[in-house]
Amino acid sequence: MKARHKRLALVATGLALLCLAAWLVLSAFRQNMVFFYTPAQVSAGEAPKGRSFRVGGMVESGSLRRHADGVTVSFTVSDNVKTIPVTYKGMLPDLFKEGKGVVAQGSLDGEGRFRADKVLAKHDENYMPPEAAYALKKGQEGKVR
Repeated sequence: MKARHKRLALVATGLALLCLAAWLVLSAFRQNMVFFYTPAQVSAGEAPKGRSFRVGGMVESGSLRRHADGVTVSFTVSDNVKTIPVTYKGMLPDLFKEGKGVVAQGSLDGEGRFRADKVLAKHDENYMPPEAAYALKKGQEGKVR
């Protein structure tokens, strides 16, 4: 009987460790997930507060402003339904331009302005980030949630 109890305890300990490892992996995965939202969804309050997410659409023409420090820029992202002001501190991608597709990753500040940590721009004349293309398509159809 003793060997049977030892084996059962060993199996139970192994299962408990396996469950703990799975929980740690899933917890880390959940913390690092970044969801995409359109400007209309952000305006509707669907975006998470205090967590990082992505917003995408087109950079509105005439909205790009460079601040006096030389590294901070502000611009507006639109999905043809709503717009969201974005502030980014750092070097913009070479292909970043007004009137072109963009996806920015960051979070909302207390004033409703999106503070971007990363800015991703389109790669060539025919490419637009899939999230930005989807947001624009839904915005034009008037079906943005």
